[in-house]
Amino acid sequence: MKYLNQHPRRAFLRHTAKIVATGTLLPFFRNATAALPEARTLSFFHTHTGEHLSLVYAVGEKHLPQALGTLNHFLRDHYSGVVGKIDPNLFDLLFRLHRELGSNKPFEVISGFRSSLTNAMLRQTRGGGVAKHSLHMDGKAMDLRLAGTSLADVRDAAISLGQGGVGYYQTEQFVHVDTGRVRSW
Repeated sequence: MKYLNQHPRRAFLRHTAKIVATGTLLPFFRNATAALPEARTLSFFHTHTGEHLSLVYAVGEKHLPQALGTLNHFLRDHYSGVVGKIDPNLFDLLFRLHRELGSNKPFEVISGFRSSLTNAMLRQTRGGGVAKHSLHMDGKAMDLRLAGTSLADVRDAAISLGQGGVGYYQTEQFVHVDTGRVRSW
């Protein structure tokens, strides 16, 4: 195996990913990737579906396709069940936010991906607060909170990262983060 001498970690990940695709080493792979020093992990609780998810979504600069697919499904439109494609940069933003806050608790998801039909319905029934061209429809936004951390601290930490939009919804009890242009409200 010539490539093993060139990039042993990459070769290991590529080879292991092929084996994992068969399903034979999935439990081992999850534990092995989580143990890698460059592994990036996220944990979530979805407030509308009651689902929990914790996974390694990237190792180093490489996002793991299977993990991204799992995250896309987890963050589906909870009204319609439509699964969208979430921007991997959003996960990187959440990873940095989690580290900035120094928390090991899962993000509580209020809203992830939103279909255009759901977005239109929410615009009609919520009396404002839902953008016509919401970044939720592009898989670039999430509404969330973090147990044990004040909303103001989540907002301030997200703003300090300077990596997208941050909305503070104190009455509704969530913070909006997105990978759009840097702005806050």
